[in-house]
Amino acid sequence: MPKIPLIDWFVLAWFCSCWVGYTYFARRKSKRKASLVMAMRIYRREWFKHMLGHEVRIGHIAALSSLQSGTTFFASTALLILGGLVALLGTTERVINVVADLPFTRHDSEFVWLVRIILLIVIFVYAFFKFTWSIRQFNFCAVLIGAAPHTDRPEEQEDFLDTITSVASFAAENFNMGLRAYYFALAALTWFLNPWLFAAASALVAYILHEREFRSETLRALTRPTSILQSLHLPQDFLQKRPPRSDGD
Repeated sequence: MPKIPLIDWFVLAWFCSCWVGYTYFARRKSKRKASLVMAMRIYRREWFKHMLGHEVRIGHIAALSSLQSGTTFFASTALLILGGLVALLGTTERVINVVADLPFTRHDSEFVWLVRIILLIVIFVYAFFKFTWSIRQFNFCAVLIGAAPHTDRPEEQEDFLDTITSVASFAAENFNMGLRAYYFALAALTWFLNPWLFAAASALVAYILHEREFRSETLRALTRPTSILQSLHLPQDFLQKRPPRSDGD
C-alpha cells in the first residue's frame, strides 16, 4: 500500500482539529457570551411572537421561503461540486501535471492526491446533508406557521413560541454548519499546493469564523443597547458582554 508522508498526516489532523475544535468552542462560547447565534435566536422569537398577532401570514411564509431558497442553492451547488470531484478521481494524473508547475507545489504520489480529492468529497457530502436537513427544518417551520394560533396575547403561547423558535434556530444552525464546510473546503484546496499552506489556511478559516461570530460589526449592530433589542427585554448581562470593536466583518 502506498505510504502517506508524515507531514500530510500531521496537517490532516490539524485541519480536523481546527474544524471540530472550533465547532465545539463556538457552541460552548455562545452559551456564555454574545454571538450571532444567540442574537438571531432572540430576533426569531420576536418575529414569531408578532406573527401570532397576524391572521394573514403570507408575508411570514415568503420570508421563510427566502431563507430556504438560499439553503437550496448551496445544497444544489454541493451536488454539482461532488460530481466534478468524482470525475476528477479518474483524471488524477492530468491534474498532477497541471498543478506541478505552480509555485510552492510539492511533488507527491498519485495516492496522496487521491486522498486529497476524497477529503474534499467527504466535506461536500457533509455539507449536502447539512443543507438538506436545514431545508426540511424550514419546511417544518412553514407548517408551524400555518398551525400557529391567532391571538392578541402571544405571551400566553410561550410553549408554541419555544417550539417554532427552536425549529427555526435548528434550521439556521444546520445551514451555518453547511456553510462552514464550504469555508474549510477552501482551506482543503490549498493542500494540493503545499501541506504547510494547508495548515495555515485551516487556522485562518477558524480565526475568520470566530471574528465574524463573536467580534464582527454585524454582531455589534444586533446587540447595540440603543437598538430594538432594548424593547425585546434582552438580559442585561448579554449587553455587558458585547464584543469589542473590530475593523470589519
